[in-house]
Amino acid sequence: MLAGTTALSGCILVTDTSRMNADVFVQETAPVFYNPSSPPQPQAQPTQKEQAIPQKRQLYQTQFHQTYGLPISNPVHRVYYASIRDDGHTLPAIPYSRIDARFLRQEVDYQTNEAPGTIVVDTSQHFLYLVQPGGKAIRYGVGLGKEGLAWSGRGTIQWKAKWPRWTPPQEMVERQPNLRKFAAAAGGADPGLNNPLGARALYIFKDGKDTLYRVHGTPDWQSVGKATSSGCVRMLNQDVIDLYERVPASSQIVVI
Repeated sequence: MLAGTTALSGCILVTDTSRMNADVFVQETAPVFYNPSSPPQPQAQPTQKEQAIPQKRQLYQTQFHQTYGLPISNPVHRVYYASIRDDGHTLPAIPYSRIDARFLRQEVDYQTNEAPGTIVVDTSQHFLYLVQPGGKAIRYGVGLGKEGLAWSGRGTIQWKAKWPRWTPPQEMVERQPNLRKFAAAAGGADPGLNNPLGARALYIFKDGKDTLYRVHGTPDWQSVGKATSSGCVRMLNQDVIDLYERVPASSQIVVI
């Protein structure tokens, strides 16, 4: 028995009564418990830079375009109105962003009893429609002068011309003597970028007679969508070229 007592004397067993003390237990384990008497200190939040109230941007009215910033102009217009080389003439690009978007070439819904391929000129709205199947039309903006408002009704595109010569009517020559050098007796004005008929002309006849009414191009792009002092139905040169290619001779035209 003495030997057993001697063997255990090298290892002293001491009971730690503090482990039974509730205050000690809470103090040692406090980091893993929420202690309402010591609420956590609020952490400083990163300051945000004050921003101005966002303004509505000039974009297509969809959330996608407002968010990602795509331009309000139709990208296809850049192609429609780019500079082109045509029959030895170089037409400059048209600054289409400076033109009311209503008067730029576009396909629209258009309900009419007119057959596809018919041209309809709405003089009150300054639009020219080329009727398409399925209730659609290609719409172009036009400018109208006094001559353009002088005739209405139904006619036929008797013939078409690329880079036509311009011969002012005798009445116009009498009003503006400076145009006498372009009169019929002088052979008219040469084709070119400054010719009032522009790149193309469509000549309207009724019952086989020339109405003297024309659908034609113009170098004055600012006149499209507006009333002008003279001229018939003016179109942007790039637009009248497009119309010329789509409309065969003997097509019907209605002016309202």
